[in-house]
Amino acid sequence: MRKFREQLAKNLKKIKGLETQASFAKKLGIGQASLNRILNREQGISLDMLELICERLRVSIWDLFKS
Repeated sequence: MRKFREQLAKNLKKIKGLETQASFAKKLGIGQASLNRILNREQGISLDMLELICERLRVSIWDLFKS
């Protein structure tokens, strides 16, 4: 389970690039504190949130978990 959190965090950081956490969180439709916990692998996310993130970023779920 932790491995999935690590890969998700890594790929979201890559997609985020130099964009601020506040701006990126707004784009994803989640709070900055939640984004921070996800990026630091402290919070898991639901399938509904994964779907929302994929929709907002226009990526597939596989893009968020690929190595």
